[in-house]
Amino acid sequence: MKIQRLIKYLIDRLMAAIALLLTSPLLLLTAIIIYLRMGRPIIFSQIRAGKDGRPFTIYKFRTMTDDRDEAGNLLPDEERLISLGRLLRRLKIDELLQLWNVLQGDISFVGPRPTISQQVADYDDFQRRRLNVLPGITGWAQVHGNIQLTWPERIFLDLWYIDHWSVRLDLVILIKTVGVVIWGEHPVAKKLEEAKSYANCARRSC
Repeated sequence: MKIQRLIKYLIDRLMAAIALLLTSPLLLLTAIIIYLRMGRPIIFSQIRAGKDGRPFTIYKFRTMTDDRDEAGNLLPDEERLISLGRLLRRLKIDELLQLWNVLQGDISFVGPRPTISQQVADYDDFQRRRLNVLPGITGWAQVHGNIQLTWPERIFLDLWYIDHWSVRLDLVILIKTVGVVIWGEHPVAKKLEEAKSYANCARRSC
């Protein structure tokens, strides 16, 4: 297992460096379009909880405006998410800046998605196992429904991934991620039920 972890570490760094180089024209073009459509800032950054709860700054391309109501309060997210932002999210282009996070060692290509500290504070002991590994750009939950799943369902899938992890499984997830980009996100009932059953069994130590 230690050898597989080393392989994952080396692959992450190498792939991130190559991907940043290859996608640099797209990153530049995206930045220009965002600037022309929404102005500054071009990049959205936020503190997230990484491995063992360690805070780090995650980077994404901005997908929402700063439109406010008459009282100066930000409008709801759905009203600030413009068509350009929807396209960037649909094609996962907004996530490409996280290649820098991978290169820095904050996250991996594959792993549970990093969440904000407030959510981590509400974890029970079982859920905190999500923090035992590096978070990822994509993961088991992301290729089996992602935002169409409830938060507990995503945790079930993440914990199943952690306990069944292998380099081969990461490769499967990366391939499935391409399918998600092309065909969209759709819940997979069979995998969700499998993860739920596993989680319930793990809680009972059966």
